[in-house]
Amino acid sequence: MASLLFCGPKLAACGLVLSIWGVVMLAMLGIFFTTHSAVLIEDVPFTEEDIHNQQSPLQGVYDLYNKVGYNCFIAAAIYVAIGLLSFCQVRLNKRKEYLVH
Repeated sequence: MASLLFCGPKLAACGLVLSIWGVVMLAMLGIFFTTHSAVLIEDVPFTEEDIHNQQSPLQGVYDLYNKVGYNCFIAAAIYVAIGLLSFCQVRLNKRKEYLVH
């Protein structure tokens, strides 16, 4: 029977911890970007041309804030998927300890 176990117990636990941390951090960053936090202006990818070429340059910057915030939420969702995979690996490793060979 083929086993779905491909990570050891330490790697699976490490992946779970890093996934939890990544989800919390990226979700908070996504919230702060979508609320247009002024502290994060340095992380918004706009140029001088973006400001001068538009009728409402502030709206263009807000749109970029929203795009970065959505990217953070997408990355947090990927971390959730990796965290679930790591959790499954932790459970499979614990079950493997109880099996008799």
